[in-house]
Amino acid sequence: MTVPRAFIFDMDGTIVDNMAFHTKSWLAFFERRGHAIDADEFFRSTAGRQGHEIMRTYLDAGLTKEDAALLDAEKEELYRELYAPHLEAVAGFEEFIATAQQEDVRLAVATAAPPANIVFTLDGLDLRRHFDAVVGAADVARGKPNPDVFLLAAERCGVAPEHCIVFEDAPLGVEAARRAGMRAVVLTTTLPAEAFAEFDNVVKLARDFSELDIGELFATTPFTQQAQ
Repeated sequence: MTVPRAFIFDMDGTIVDNMAFHTKSWLAFFERRGHAIDADEFFRSTAGRQGHEIMRTYLDAGLTKEDAALLDAEKEELYRELYAPHLEAVAGFEEFIATAQQEDVRLAVATAAPPANIVFTLDGLDLRRHFDAVVGAADVARGKPNPDVFLLAAERCGVAPEHCIVFEDAPLGVEAARRAGMRAVVLTTTLPAEAFAEFDNVVKLARDFSELDIGELFATTPFTQQAQ
């Protein structure tokens, strides 16, 4: 009997090369409130975290859930306005997942994005139909680097963590995969390869999906770090 296998994809910066637009929207959001932030440091510290976690870190640790949700909605509306004219999948993605499906690999999305952004991206590109599971910020209490979103995606696919490979573009996401006991493939859409040198669960770095071979990825040694 064949062991079930899965690919779990982060969305922003991985399925779509959009992180520059997220950064622009955050800069504009904070500028409205008189805050100046360093774009590079902000990305490294926050990519993969949920919106309410970021709001509490940068604005007010005592924000209520309702107030944080309103602020997050404002920021995400800015992002969608900026990115909408540029919405497209990373090169090779659709061909890659089509091949994966032919080889009986289960597919999931595991993202820190709120529901409106998941609809904007997956439905905007007509990609949702390809996935066995879609897990977002509304489905888990904690964002990355906690492993919750990846573990739930694996559970919904019916695949053990050691047989899942995560696709990510951010260090916090790769760390979340490590804590979940999963191998990771890094897309260097946002950061250079050296930004991921410390991670022992990274099995491949690539500029886009056209550089990836499914058989080669699953031939790598499973990573066995247990969830924390």
